[in-house]
This record gives sequence, structure tokens and C-alpha cells, in this order.
Amino acid sequence: MIREAAVAGQFYPNRPGELRKIIEYMTPKGEVKREAIGLVCPHAGYVYSGPVAGAVFSILKFPSTFILIGPNHHGMGKPFSLMKDGRWKTPLGETPIDVALASEILGESRYLEADHVAHLYEHSLEVQLPFLQYFKPDVSIVPIILAQADPSVYNEIGLALSRALKKTGSDAVILASSDMTHYEPHESAKSKDRQAIDAILDLDADELVKRIARYGITMCGYAPVISLITAAKEMGAERAELVKYQTSGDTSGDYSSVVGYAGIIISK
Repeated sequence: MIREAAVAGQFYPNRPGELRKIIEYMTPKGEVKREAIGLVCPHAGYVYSGPVAGAVFSILKFPSTFILIGPNHHGMGKPFSLMKDGRWKTPLGETPIDVALASEILGESRYLEADHVAHLYEHSLEVQLPFLQYFKPDVSIVPIILAQADPSVYNEIGLALSRALKKTGSDAVILASSDMTHYEPHESAKSKDRQAIDAILDLDADELVKRIARYGITMCGYAPVISLITAAKEMGAERAELVKYQTSGDTSGDYSSVVGYAGIIISK
């Protein structure tokens, strides 16, 4: 099946030329490319979070496949949903699902289920795709959406990802899609987000869960990040780097109620 673009014209331009132009504008040039095991990228409208995503993608040595993991904002479909085949469409073209890797991941996890309904209107993965297509037109993806659950579920999914990647020998990079604190004053958001970011940089998923509860951090994609950290550590990750952080206030000028955005790269 073709998964049609659901938020083109809302979160990002729906005209190919305009879309390429804004991605080019938001992407630093001449950066040294590096290999990664995983990324944390935001998923808001490009005018707000695009510069953070662009900063991350600009330093990445692109793989052939991305495992995209996002939160379920709409409550549709299976709670732990993997779209196992088909193509995703944006104004920049169509991107296929890596069917072999998707099948291997499904076989390794007792929680993930094949499902496309959860993906129909979910923006958290879709907004990543034009950046991927811009840098690597022949890229493939494995889309995964996670609902709320006990952190042990996310850990199991992360372990399943690492096993599947080892078995297939795939060069896939895992991308956890998340925004940070939502709708708080700028300084409050920055302070809370620093707590979450530091736990991620320490590759400590348990501490991230504790800090989210302790400080009331409204980080929508903590589940994907937990799965990413678990998988990355199993695959030999030793370091994580904050590439860029900003809030929506840095774009709008309104610092009274902002959303935070962090771009992080995890590597060996």
C-alpha cells in the first residue's frame, strides 16, 4: 500500500521545490560526516524544529535504511505497531519499507505487531522522511509507532531491534522521534529538558524514566528514546552528543509558552 502524506502543507511545504529549499536552508553545509547507531530528532513543524533536525542530519553518514520509531499521538491502531511493507509518499517522492528487516524485527519481538492503521495520520515519523529523501533519495525505512506502556516493553523492543540488526547485518540507523517539554515558559522548559538530555547522553534509560517522573517532563517520545538507548547499548554504543537544542520561542519570539527540541547522535 501507499501511505499518503498526512501533514504536507501543515508541518512542512507540500510543493517539492519549496520543500527542498527549506531543507537546504535549515541544513548546515560542509559538516564532517560520521557514522551513528542512533539519533534523536524532533517532529514539529519545520519552522520550529527544522533547524535542529537539519543540524543532526547534516553530520550523519547516511545508511541505506532507517528504523523510525515514534510515539502514537492519535491512539489509532495496534499499541506497538510496525508497518511491514508498502511505500511512504511525500512531495519528494516515495520511499519503500525494508521488508526483510521489518520481518526480522517482527520475528524478534513479542510486542510489535504488523499494522498500518497507527501510521495513517501520525506525523512523528512522516516529518523525518523529507530530510531522509533529500539526503538519500534511495533510502528505505522501517516505521514503528509505540503507545504508552511499562518501560520494560520499550526495553524488549530495543533488544529485538538489536538482535534483528545483528542477524541481518543491516547498516540501519535507529531514529527516535521526540519533542521535549511542551507548553511551559522557556527557562522552565530548558531546565527540565537538560535533565532529560543528560540522562540520554549518559545512555541511561532507567534514569530518563526517573527524571521524567521526578520533574514532570512532558517529553512525548520518551518511549522511542528508551528503545533506542537499549538497542544502541547492545550494539556497542559508548557515547552520545547533543548536536543542537532550541525551543519554539527561538523562532517565534514568544518565550511564555514553548516546546523544546533536541537533536542527539549516538555512536560507538
